[in-house]
Amino acid sequence: MIDYNLFEDLLGFDSTSGRERPLAEFLARRLQAPKVETFEVGDGTLNLLFSWGTPRVVFCSHMDTVPPYIAPKVGEDKVTGRGSCDAKGQIIAMYTACQELAASGRTGFGLLLLSGEETGSWGAKAFAKLPFKADLLVIGEPTENKMVSASKGTKAYEVTLRGEPFHSGYPQFGKSAVDLFVDFVNELRAHRFPFDDRLGETTWNIGKLSSDNAQNILSPECSFRIYFRTTFASDAAVHEYMMTKIGASFIGGDIPATYLTFPGFPSGPVAFGSDAPHLSNFSRKIICGPGSIRYAHRSDEHILTADLEQAVSNYIRFFELA
Repeated sequence: MIDYNLFEDLLGFDSTSGRERPLAEFLARRLQAPKVETFEVGDGTLNLLFSWGTPRVVFCSHMDTVPPYIAPKVGEDKVTGRGSCDAKGQIIAMYTACQELAASGRTGFGLLLLSGEETGSWGAKAFAKLPFKADLLVIGEPTENKMVSASKGTKAYEVTLRGEPFHSGYPQFGKSAVDLFVDFVNELRAHRFPFDDRLGETTWNIGKLSSDNAQNILSPECSFRIYFRTTFASDAAVHEYMMTKIGASFIGGDIPATYLTFPGFPSGPVAFGSDAPHLSNFSRKIICGPGSIRYAHRSDEHILTADLEQAVSNYIRFFELA
């Protein structure tokens, strides 16, 4: 049975990316397992591994959330607040499954909780450097309790466009970096990356857009980040396209991937990324969890209690099928 008091405690921590450590320290004290290990990520945050025997199956989710923090509220049929859907709901469901497996006398499983997933999978990348190995990884993300058959890759770039500042009354004598940004976006909108039969279209989003010029001066510089969701058909093409752009530099990302599914469970592809591609410690990987991506990262983020209960059953069944 899910401990909703514990769930509310988890949601009570503001663990926005970079602030996960107090939550990790609380979980290391509060969660019960025969073996509890903490690992420094290197940026001030922690990873946690709870083990029941020598794990051959590891349940895994992340402790960090996107901003802003939203306080929790536990109701009869749903729980609201930042992280309820992505991904503290997965943590409480996985921990409950581990407790139920242990109560039935079974061993050979673990619970891995990582930092920094939302900002670059820094915890996963750090854990992948450890000598730890296991057969099956079960990643918890908001998939509506469907097993992920394939997921898009990611590619992130930083772009700085440089103009020629001049009095805005005489634009013919200068060049606005904002105009260059508009040209960049229009060209990208017109460009057609290959369509993928499994993962569909390639999408992109722009953030951290900045041009700090006065309103009466042509912009001398415009900078931004652009984040692509790539497919099997487009991943290489996106990188090739961006590397032709003046002022663009590659930040990082991962490639599209396929994942293990079991007969009898609903499954399908997703367009979001996860820690899974970075965790090379495992032979096989599953992505599945309660909650819907439609409510992740939103002001009305929530998770249904029925979905949490279903997730506990799913995780126990995955261990049995492994």
